[in-house]
Amino acid sequence: MAEASLETIAAGRCLVARVSGEMDYATDPVLRPQFKELIARGDRFIVLDLSGLSFCDSAGLNVLLGAWRQAEAGGAVLVLACVPEPLQWVLEMTGADQILRVYDTVAEAEAVFAG
Repeated sequence: MAEASLETIAAGRCLVARVSGEMDYATDPVLRPQFKELIARGDRFIVLDLSGLSFCDSAGLNVLLGAWRQAEAGGAVLVLACVPEPLQWVLEMTGADQILRVYDTVAEAEAVFAG
């Protein structure tokens, strides 16, 4: 069974959520409600730290896009940081990198929202 977890850390004006494990069809039912709850907290700026992500397929990408749409609808900004290379490639190939803002580090993403 694939494992996935979401750990949140308040950091200044941002809520940082570190995603660990796999994002795929098996973890979709676990992660989707966690993302929904995370966004419902009402933070304006959410940074998803994907440094602990070991795998992400199309179902995982769908979860990320769904979380982005939900954040957008609620007036929040959701961005990605520390995206593993295979997922960066998937984002580029699908055009999702035109929708999801990606930063090299969490600090870089936080700096954008610090002002």
